[in-house]
Amino acid sequence: MKKIFFCLSFIIISLVALSQNKKITLEGIYKDYNFYPKSYQGLKSMNNGEFYTQMKRTEDGQEIIKYNFKNGDRITRLFKSSDFKIGRINSYTLSHDDKLMILATETESIYRYSKRAIYYVFNIHNNKLKKISEEKIRYPTFCPNNEKIAFVFNNNLYIKNILNGKETQITFDGKKNHIINGASDWVYEEEFRLVKGFEWSSNGEIIAYYKFDESHVKEFSMDKFNGNLYPTQEVFKYPKAGEANSTVNVYLYNLNKKEKSLIYTEEDYEYIPRIKWSRDPNILTIIGLNRHQNKLDFILVNAQDASNNILFSEEDKYYIDINDNLTFLPNNFFIWTSEKKGYNHIFLKGLDGSEEQLTKGSWEVTSFDGLDSDKMQIFYRSTEDGSTNRSLYMLDLETGKKEKLSTQIGTNSVKFSKGLKYYINTYSNANTPPIYSLHKSDGSLVKIIEDNTEFTNKIKEYNVSKKEIFTIYTEKADLNAWIIKPPNFDKNLKYPLLMFLYGGPGSQKVLNRYEGSNFYWFQMLAQKGYVVACVDNRGTGGKGSEFKKMTYKELGKYETIDQIDAAKYFADLEFIDKDRIGIKGWSYGGYMSSLAITKGADVFKLAVAVAPVTNWRYYDNIYTERYMQTPQENEKGYDENSPINHVDKLKGKYLLIHGTADDNVHIQNTYEMTSALVRANKQFDLFVYPDKNHGIYSRFHLYTKITSFIVDNL
Repeated sequence: MKKIFFCLSFIIISLVALSQNKKITLEGIYKDYNFYPKSYQGLKSMNNGEFYTQMKRTEDGQEIIKYNFKNGDRITRLFKSSDFKIGRINSYTLSHDDKLMILATETESIYRYSKRAIYYVFNIHNNKLKKISEEKIRYPTFCPNNEKIAFVFNNNLYIKNILNGKETQITFDGKKNHIINGASDWVYEEEFRLVKGFEWSSNGEIIAYYKFDESHVKEFSMDKFNGNLYPTQEVFKYPKAGEANSTVNVYLYNLNKKEKSLIYTEEDYEYIPRIKWSRDPNILTIIGLNRHQNKLDFILVNAQDASNNILFSEEDKYYIDINDNLTFLPNNFFIWTSEKKGYNHIFLKGLDGSEEQLTKGSWEVTSFDGLDSDKMQIFYRSTEDGSTNRSLYMLDLETGKKEKLSTQIGTNSVKFSKGLKYYINTYSNANTPPIYSLHKSDGSLVKIIEDNTEFTNKIKEYNVSKKEIFTIYTEKADLNAWIIKPPNFDKNLKYPLLMFLYGGPGSQKVLNRYEGSNFYWFQMLAQKGYVVACVDNRGTGGKGSEFKKMTYKELGKYETIDQIDAAKYFADLEFIDKDRIGIKGWSYGGYMSSLAITKGADVFKLAVAVAPVTNWRYYDNIYTERYMQTPQENEKGYDENSPINHVDKLKGKYLLIHGTADDNVHIQNTYEMTSALVRANKQFDLFVYPDKNHGIYSRFHLYTKITSFIVDNL
């Protein structure tokens, strides 16, 4: 009997051990999608602040469900796509009174954020659906009284009356690659994240809109093959560093007078990255920037006659980042965030020019989440728990008392209800998948919506290693880092090291948060016997403006020094094989890995560069000049840190990957790097994805290629 019991115990223990040693595979990550926890993205507060909605997939389409913030319970189904003969719903927006929806179908991407689609208006109360236009349009937006919708079609702005179906065309000069009304050009979309280029006043009587004149912007073209006998050519306006921008103006259209007015500002601004109405329907605000992006003017516009004046200006010895934290309050006050004190903090400003700093300290406000004007409380997230963490705080403006609402250290992201009575918190850390929870505004827990226990239990079968976050101390700076070691790690063995990076201005890859599919690719490499690590170099975010902006006019220089120093730090560890250190990055990370394998040729033995910038002259002017000024002003900065000019140093294995339809980082970068390598008689590997954009998205094939390259050469 004892023998039988022993055998059974041995079998059970063996089965448990086997179940905890499943191998992570490329197929499992990128084909079978085994490593995706449940997600509760897309939750939207209804405008009454008591309910929220979520769109869910069903076997025959989508449903939009209404939930109660008070307890998280399902209330009712608002919409079911299978009740109507329409395509898949890609997105939706609610009217201001929560009675109507705009539904997007047949969505077609234009660039990274811009889209056009067939849109419908759905009446929740009578279950009726009406198409807004037979054509694909852009950015349909309800006016405040929900009677009209403004939208863009063929680069012109239109208004449609929902009640009688009457359509009014506001502009008539829209033309591709020439004039854009009510939307933005490529570079504003990519670098300022400005997509919809019009805004309703609070009473719905006036629309403020952008007009972009692209006539003098040079064109970039890409051939697209798509399996056709002859390729088609996509031509679009793309202003590269030092080249001419669109001429941008802001207009006001008065619906009652049927008149439009051009806003003439005191200065001729190179960029107008934001327009926003105050709570007063007669006051529009405009942000104007100079070309160097180091001087910002905040402009007040009288909507009745388009007269305007500068309320305040900010200047920075480096550059000023644009964000969406501007929030208008009652009584002519507004919230503004600024780095002018060295760290990003919140200021309370008045339309009379008054100012009060609300948050202070050697930490950054990373997001302003709202102000409850009744209770005089503001909500924000910050790095007060360390630069790799994000925590939610409440500050009482009357008492000055601050309270941390987050209960766990890691990354907390929040979505507040309208009116700020409730919020949904998404928490994760480096080794914990997202936990979604519903809270009252005082931080008290209402309900755990999803804790991903099922996913967490499943992952336990794969013998996943812990991601460890730590600090590398160099002579130049203290650098945030993380490391993943192989399962059954033995400090007496020597392991090859792959470093992963991005490294661009203000970015952070070393964060105490769950990373998704990348995390499991790293884990797969760890199971193959690699140590994987990541280091945030100088120039990245979370540590104040001086740390972030010290790379000004010399992008690539200090970042590469830090990555080389970090590699040397790892090489000195007893368990790292110093002769087998590689590095991999995408976009800015591809630029950095290309510099690392050339400038750091004696340290790095392998580099993978996906869609890299190889010379900042080839990239767009808003991004590049923000950090580098123009090539004409800073020729040395451009040349000394272009990997093209360092190809003669290459010793290790180098893999270049790019998509031919990359409208962001053009394949010109890779072709010019290729030409330089050939001239220098340097051997390397090149892989091109026809018709793929900056994201490539053929992830299984892509990571099979990258993984094979690493395994074969490192």
